Amino acid sequence: MSRGLDNAVIPASPALSEQLRTTQKARRQQRERHRAATTGWLRAAVLGANDGILSTSSLMLGVAAAHATHSSVLITGVAGLVAGAMSMAAGEYVSVHSQADTEKADLKLERAELANDNEGEHKELMAIYIARGVEPSLANQVARQLMEQDALGAHARDELGISNTFRARPVQAALASAGSFAVGAVMPLLVTIVAPSSAVIPLIAGTSLGFLALLGGLAARAGGAGMMVGALRVTFWGTLAMGLTAGVGSLFGKA
Repeated sequence: MSRGLDNAVIPASPALSEQLRTTQKARRQQRERHRAATTGWLRAAVLGANDGILSTSSLMLGVAAAHATHSSVLITGVAGLVAGAMSMAAGEYVSVHSQADTEKADLKLERAELANDNEGEHKELMAIYIARGVEPSLANQVARQLMEQDALGAHARDELGISNTFRARPVQAALASAGSFAVGAVMPLLVTIVAPSSAVIPLIAGTSLGFLALLGGLAARAGGAGMMVGALRVTFWGTLAMGLTAGVGSLFGKA
């Protein structure tokens, strides 16, 4: 309903009502912030940064605990940064590329099935919608319309679970992992550069645990979980890793 200049209530037209409903729906969709689309790059970035901080700081703590010189600790950290970043990039690329190869093989098979038995594939897609609770007549109509528009895309999305949002991107994953690892590894390196030789071990350990706690909290918040839980979780494992590595270094330093 709408009001005119004379304050009289004027019935809104069906077209106007539909336009208002469409506008309201669009606004609701804009307000909804789903996090599923960010899981791919978020996982790689968090894993890389966490590994960069933890492995580099642990490596330097182990060397420092073995009574190495300040310059040796720095060289160890730089070597760990380069080796770790390349290792993360290579591992992520190979892993995600294997996923991409599997997706390509599945799409090739689906394309052949559509060419050889289009009607059978229509029934298969229809059965998927029925299993999700759609009425058979409506499922038949939806499956046919979607296949007329993009048959391979419909089957890839609803039968195989492959969509543009979650497609495997090996290069992107490798770059994200390597870059985030380098960023994480730089943090304990910078601390080591400015720290006096007598305080290298406590400063590396303390600041690295602080970085890990901050990273864990931010990652948990980005994923919709509690910041405190994320921070405590990563700090616990960081403390364990640094303690074990420093213990090994100290043991060999006495030998």
